[in-house]
Amino acid sequence: MVAISIDRLTKSFGDVVAVDGVSIEVRPGEVLALLGPTGCGKSTLLRLVAGLDQPSGGQVRIDGRPVDQTVARERRVALVFPEQGLYPHLTVEQNIAFPLRAEADPTVDVPARVAEVAEQLGVTDLLRRRPDHLSGGERQRVAIARAIIRRPYVLLLDEPLSNLEAGVRAELRTEVAALARRLAVTTLYVTHDQVEAMTVADRVAVLRRGVLQQVGPPAQIYADPDTLFVAAFVGTPRASLVQAAIVVEGDRVVVDFGTQTLEFARDDPRFASLVTRHTERVTVALRPEALTPVAADTEPEGRPVLRGRVRLVENLGHEAVVHVATGAVPTSVAESRLELPDVGRHLADLLTDSSSSAASHRPDGLPATARTEYGFYPVYDPELPGDPPPAGDVVIRVPAPVLPRVGEALTLAVDPDRLLFFDRAGDRIRLG
Repeated sequence: MVAISIDRLTKSFGDVVAVDGVSIEVRPGEVLALLGPTGCGKSTLLRLVAGLDQPSGGQVRIDGRPVDQTVARERRVALVFPEQGLYPHLTVEQNIAFPLRAEADPTVDVPARVAEVAEQLGVTDLLRRRPDHLSGGERQRVAIARAIIRRPYVLLLDEPLSNLEAGVRAELRTEVAALARRLAVTTLYVTHDQVEAMTVADRVAVLRRGVLQQVGPPAQIYADPDTLFVAAFVGTPRASLVQAAIVVEGDRVVVDFGTQTLEFARDDPRFASLVTRHTERVTVALRPEALTPVAADTEPEGRPVLRGRVRLVENLGHEAVVHVATGAVPTSVAESRLELPDVGRHLADLLTDSSSSAASHRPDGLPATARTEYGFYPVYDPELPGDPPPAGDVVIRVPAPVLPRVGEALTLAVDPDRLLFFDRAGDRIRLG
């Protein structure tokens, strides 16, 4: 098993920086997922490791040796892409064997090696078929078998399942991860699908616009995000992002959502982290498990509450995803750093071009809209033209069969230990 060291790697295409000073240490035998939205630089990073592109700066080391001047063939890496690239005139057996026959190494027993990897990928019964007689999932299995037959040091998978149906993807992603661990091959797995990344990887590296946001085990990425982007991007359904202002009032800190408030007393472990941020505007991320419906007249001990009305119920059969309008101000897409998929320009750039962007901020000299006794009005950027976002929706999960109805009033107990706070720069404010 070998390690991969990615040290301050940078790749520019003219004025566009696709990979911006990324440093990651991939452990021997580890499956590391590179996760991010379309255009974040994850595939470019993979190509730099493979040797298909040359970096503008930084270095890649495989097994401790720099490989920047080593051609792709000599790096002992195997690549798998969404398009299987199988030779249509060759059988499955011939496709799998092709890399070994091209090398013409007389010491390798090609038929035995083909039989070995065919069994590992479950394609033994397909060896006599041609690619046009295979399903999409079967073709991808053959492509992976062809990639690993040379017993590579590193396996590089670039969106390998993106062209497959959902059911086949779910089946293959677990098999691919199990295969990589069984072969003890260090693996980089590129995907924009967070479910895929969280289920196949030992660790996940989240990228945004070429910049590494966070690296960690899936559970840590989800529960303990370093940035607002990671909190917003990872999680299904997505975390609810709402604006708030911090107000220090005597022996308590008030988190003012504009229409409702949460309070932390001096003896609360979160008090010390928030008391220095008097009057600051922040974003609060609430994942569904941070909110629990309770009876309207209930005051859960040690748990503040939010109140709202059901706006939407998504019935999934075993449970429902319920959207509750609380009247809070939502965090804009631009501030959460989430970009629209498959769009050539980033949302932030589109908003910058709008002359109304700066004007939308509330001047400090004007009186605040006194929607609460504290009178704070959170400042936020405008969304793109079109329908405005739901005002302060928070999302919860409710088990079936008893589900709330649209328009019904709900009281939600908030788990303070699961509140995620972020400053205006999108960096995490760690509490306690």
